[in-house]
Amino acid sequence: MSEHSHHGHSHRWVLCPHCDMTIKLPGLTPGTRAICPRCETTISTAWHEPLRRPMAYAFSALVMLALANVFPFISISVMGMTNQISLLQIPQAMVDDRYRFLATIFLLFVQIIPATCLVAILLLTLNKRLSPILSIPLAKGLFYLKNWGMAEIFLAGVLVSFVKLMAYGKIGLEMGFWPWCLFCLCQLRAFQCLERHVIWRRISSVPPLPITPTAGISGLAQNLRSCPCCTAIVLADNPVCPRCHQRGYARKPQSLQWTLSLLVTSVILYIPANIMPIMVTDALGSASGSNIMAGVIFLWNEGSWPIAMIIFIASILVPSMKILAIGWLSWNAGGYGARDNHRMQVVYEIVEFVGRWSMVDVFVIAVLSALVRMGSLMNVYPAEGALLFCLVVILTMFSAQAFDPRLLWDRESIKKHEEESIEQ
Repeated sequence: MSEHSHHGHSHRWVLCPHCDMTIKLPGLTPGTRAICPRCETTISTAWHEPLRRPMAYAFSALVMLALANVFPFISISVMGMTNQISLLQIPQAMVDDRYRFLATIFLLFVQIIPATCLVAILLLTLNKRLSPILSIPLAKGLFYLKNWGMAEIFLAGVLVSFVKLMAYGKIGLEMGFWPWCLFCLCQLRAFQCLERHVIWRRISSVPPLPITPTAGISGLAQNLRSCPCCTAIVLADNPVCPRCHQRGYARKPQSLQWTLSLLVTSVILYIPANIMPIMVTDALGSASGSNIMAGVIFLWNEGSWPIAMIIFIASILVPSMKILAIGWLSWNAGGYGARDNHRMQVVYEIVEFVGRWSMVDVFVIAVLSALVRMGSLMNVYPAEGALLFCLVVILTMFSAQAFDPRLLWDRESIKKHEEESIEQ
């Protein structure tokens, strides 16, 4: 096959990011999607107006974000005393309590990263194309950072904090709360409609295929790899992608070592994070600290069983199960355990999805510590446990990112190769 025909069809060929299966995409009509026949991962989705739709949602989300920051967010009234806060006063309260790290985490995950991603979507989908010098770093940053935005998790934290605060006084939803809800919805839709292949094809055409691929077998078996950034197919021993200039490898280097070292670190921090107080309540001059489990028991005893269950699942069950799941995935990828790749794939996808939601308790503390400032009557402050718990969530997220799911499927390819060799 000539180089020209390689180039003509190169955009149709992809390597599945989860199992490395070589797939030739059919011509997708708007409203349909392509799914990997081996691991059932969604490879590509065809949207109506694939550029205008994410651009419209991103613009709407940015307008709502600006409005949410301008107006007061929530208020509380206790015994005739009223305290009203805006979104920007939440990190300010944590800085005042000497918890600059938590304030930085809040600003980054809840405000800066979502806003940066939305601005990047706007710039990359505008009618006028940007130069590759600008668009390539923008796209790289967008597709890496979008999983670190936690605006909707903060919203869940706000709703949970309402239940805790109802025991103390009357909660008021101010003008800034409703734009924030709309911002979360628009942002989620902008990310959902954003198709990686469409954005990268707009920046630069797909490089010609180095060889003619064979569908249905792994890329590694054909000495091919997929660029982790722009999904272009290049030779496995080619360290730099010709399209986005990202360095890459056929498999993540030392994937299991990095995964397990980050996991062990998070386990070491997880024990004190659960024992130490995450929040201090100072009522009428009497200060008392409470850890995560104490908060769950308090909500349960107050009759808020659904919220107690949400906090228990998000802050105790999910981190514990996530640590065990990543360990189990690493055990399987290392060549041990049962070779049930489909089950392991489901476990990996669950781990990827739920990881961020453990931050809900950190955001509850952020809201409470900013809102409950009633002078000598009652005050709430963050404690050391919140810092450790925040680090545990971040480390487990990094651990899941370091894991290479293709290692699970490599075992199947090796087994198939061994069986074929025996038959011959």
